[in-house]
Amino acid sequence: MVTGQAVLAPELQLVPAWATFVTSMFLHGGLVHLASNLLFLWVFANNVEDRLGHFRFAFLYLAAGLAAAGLQILPDPASTVPMIGASGALSGVLGAYFMLFPRARVVVFFPFSFMLLHEMRAAWLLAIWFGFQLLSAFTAPAGAGVAWWAHVGGFVAGAVLVMPLSHRRLLRRRGPWG
Repeated sequence: MVTGQAVLAPELQLVPAWATFVTSMFLHGGLVHLASNLLFLWVFANNVEDRLGHFRFAFLYLAAGLAAAGLQILPDPASTVPMIGASGALSGVLGAYFMLFPRARVVVFFPFSFMLLHEMRAAWLLAIWFGFQLLSAFTAPAGAGVAWWAHVGGFVAGAVLVMPLSHRRLLRRRGPWG
């Protein structure tokens, strides 16, 4: 975890540049950053992994994370701001969930409403979330501290990749013992 520093620790700079596309997915900017990613994984990832299986899920997660990093770099390739966190890969899981479970319902916490917990379709929640990411990517000032384009890229990559990965011919029928 990286906390309270404007720059990465010197030890982290020993990682070869090409490897940081993957290693950055395992660093977080603090406990809130880590906890929010874990919450979204807890709510959405288990269903996607159940549908794809362990290996295809791992491939989707890493591929979405790489696509997220790639799209984050495009607007400003000369940026020296480090990108950390699993949000891009996690956004890929959200994109996959959006495609696989459009009618699923999730319970959402709204702190400013009479009834704090509301049930809504996951597709609506994820569409609103994606719209907010896209709007923020276009309007947030450079160096704002959130990798908005990574969220957009990860979501799109997950939505696109999950369809061939979940094709019935690729998924073997499993017996009762896995």
